[in-house]
Amino acid sequence: MMATKEISAGGVVYRNSGKDLEIQLIVDRYTKISLAKGKMEPGETIEETALREIQEETGLIGKIIEPVDVIKYTYEHAALGTVDKEVHYYLVEALGGDLQPQVEEIKGVAWYKPLDAWEKQKQNGYDNNDNILKQALQKLGIEVE
Repeated sequence: MMATKEISAGGVVYRNSGKDLEIQLIVDRYTKISLAKGKMEPGETIEETALREIQEETGLIGKIIEPVDVIKYTYEHAALGTVDKEVHYYLVEALGGDLQPQVEEIKGVAWYKPLDAWEKQKQNGYDNNDNILKQALQKLGIEVE
C-alpha cells in the first residue's frame, strides 16, 4: 500500500523593528518552541500555504523572501496508516498585522532577538527545527553554533 503524502509549509518570520532584527517563535500546544506551519489545502501553492498558516497562527501578514529547507519524515496515522510528511520552510518578512496567537492551535507567539531565539530553540524546540532556524539566521547574516 502506498503511503499517504502530506505537505505542510511554514516559515521563520523576522522583522526589523527600528535597528534590531527580531525572530518570531511560537509555543505550540505541547508547550514546545516551534515555527508557524500547517497543512496545504486543495488549490494552494506551497508558498500560499506558508503565508496563510503564518497569518492564521500568529496574525501576521508576511512576504516570502526565499526558501530555507524541507524537512521530510514519516509518521503513523490512526486512519491513514503511514504518512510521508514534507514540511517546506521559508524565510518570511513580517509586513503587518497584529501579533495574536490562534489559541486553538498554539499557546503563544512572541518576538526574540536572534541569539535569544536560537537559545530558546536549542533549549525547548524540536530537533528537526534546529537546522531550519540556523539556516534562516545564516540567510539573515547571523552565525550560530
